[in-house]
Amino acid sequence: MIPEVRSFNRTVTERIGALIDGYLGRGRPLGASRVLWELAAPTDVRALRTRLGLDSGYLSRLLRGLEAEGLVRVEVDARDRRVRTVRTTPAGVKERAQLDEGSDALAAALLEPLSERQRTQLVEAMGTVERLLTAGLVEIAPDDGEAAAYCVAQYFAELHDRFGLDPGHTRPHDGGLFLVARLRGEPIGCGALKGRDIKRMWVARQARGLGAGRRILAELERQARERGIEAVRLETNGSLTEAIALYRAAGYVEVEPFNDEPYAHHWFEKRLQVDVDVEPGHLDEAEA
Repeated sequence: MIPEVRSFNRTVTERIGALIDGYLGRGRPLGASRVLWELAAPTDVRALRTRLGLDSGYLSRLLRGLEAEGLVRVEVDARDRRVRTVRTTPAGVKERAQLDEGSDALAAALLEPLSERQRTQLVEAMGTVERLLTAGLVEIAPDDGEAAAYCVAQYFAELHDRFGLDPGHTRPHDGGLFLVARLRGEPIGCGALKGRDIKRMWVARQARGLGAGRRILAELERQARERGIEAVRLETNGSLTEAIALYRAAGYVEVEPFNDEPYAHHWFEKRLQVDVDVEPGHLDEAEA
């Protein structure tokens, strides 16, 4: 599939003018214009770098260029000199409006030569591509800091809204492994592994459909296998139909209740294939 992906990339970069130094006729490359477009409000430089996935040195060069044009101003926080904020100047606000107009014109130019049916096909295909590419931006890693606390709070808030969960009557997550999924640096999902129990599975509404829940679950299972755990289990509320569908699709089977969680209606278990290291010379006849 790699040749098809590369061909698609070449066509897109050519068609939108990404190869031209003066993108949209504004006299600067696409990267600098994209940075300016992101600055609808004063923004922490670190947050901007994370959101765009840019190298620190490259972003600094882009910001210096925009400063030289008088379009942005980078300010150092008086209380913490490690923190820098970038904001647009009045000239930058006007230039950003020009970029919006140019971008609208470019979008219209992409659609104009096509028939109505082709336009619909193109826009629907773009939506699919954008969703799949966004899914690839989701990163999952262990976390026990502010992002984890935020996810747990959102988890409890959603379950309270959906079926009146009272956090005081649920089993707490103490210790174990806690994973956080991030999209462009922002936490959008979580899951925990305590012993052989999978807990606190949650994905933000705006991130659903990206496969984040499936990936969190798969990573928890991988971590369990590395720990030599032969089966994982979880429980869930009957109103969480999408979660139940996810677990069943991932190979979980319903079992008898294994705890007295008051909000649980379904208990699931999945057997894992645990990799066992075998020293050379210790294979039995069947394995040999």
